[in-house]
Amino acid sequence: MIKKVVLLSLFVSLGGLINAAVAKSAADSSKAGIEKFIAGKDYDVLPTPVATRNKEKVEVVELFWYGCGHCYTFDQIFKPWAAKQASDVDVVQMPAIWNKTMELHARAFYAAQALNKINELHGPLFNAIIVKRERLFSPDALANFFEKYGVDKKTFENVMTSFGVDSQVALAQSRGRSYKMRGTPEMVVNGKYRLSVEKAKSQPRMLEIADFLIEKERKHLPKAAEPSPAE
Repeated sequence: MIKKVVLLSLFVSLGGLINAAVAKSAADSSKAGIEKFIAGKDYDVLPTPVATRNKEKVEVVELFWYGCGHCYTFDQIFKPWAAKQASDVDVVQMPAIWNKTMELHARAFYAAQALNKINELHGPLFNAIIVKRERLFSPDALANFFEKYGVDKKTFENVMTSFGVDSQVALAQSRGRSYKMRGTPEMVVNGKYRLSVEKAKSQPRMLEIADFLIEKERKHLPKAAEPSPAE
């Protein structure tokens, strides 16, 4: 009986030592700055930071293309994620452009924004091209599509070729190059970190890494009131 009590006591003591060691290791890791996600492994650090549009917020840019099936899938989880962001996070959707078809779809995106129709048209554009396989690959085809949503063809053509849309397309092309974009969908957090499914290993994990980087950048924002939760 004495031997059993001694052995039990030893097991209890050993368990306590193991728990203490685990706790100390976690504390040491925290003090040493060991992070949940690792630069170069889980996400890329841009060699040159890209200026954001509002320095008082953490900017998150989603890079997408209407003709990308993976972007269509990502849109289903990105929208609710974006809706939950606090007031100090600036979420920006930006079309990727590296060929003429992508430029045409970028013009459609910015035209929809200019017409205050983006919330109404963003999802249907994805659905028409990816799910319904509609060939929206010409200005005429897009004009016919917009007409279904109350935009007459002449108005659409004028807006799509306007100086404002030209400027936004040029800016998207420039920023895409600065982001060292490799594919779609991708995300860029605060002009410093590029996230891809290739590094993140899954679309949901890409959003987890974005959350981590938002918290990382939030510490460097100008001192202001606490961020309010999204409605």
